[in-house]
Amino acid sequence: MPLFGNTFSPKKTPPRKSASLSNLHTLDRSTREIELGLEYGAPVMNIGGQSLKFEEGQWITESGGNVSGKELQRLKKRNQQLEEENNLLKLKVDLLLDMVTDGRQLREAERR
Repeated sequence: MPLFGNTFSPKKTPPRKSASLSNLHTLDRSTREIELGLEYGAPVMNIGGQSLKFEEGQWITESGGNVSGKELQRLKKRNQQLEEENNLLKLKVDLLLDMVTDGRQLREAERR
């Protein structure tokens, strides 16, 4: 029998209180919006003077946008060109780093 009793005897936690007795979870969305004033609407943001709205998983310009279809195509093409150029530059940097490390390894081998 321990001198000070059982040192590790956690007390039982009291049972949790029952879930909310409110019946709001049974109401449909429109009734809850009317009752609670939960009319949020779609998220909207303003960037560079252009207002964008988030609908069906995509950001859409509210005003229809001031960019023409032709301009949009040009921007997409330019974006593609820049991505390809960026990939090429990353490849060149990788090759140069490989060459530098190979050169260092050769110099170290020659010293030995």
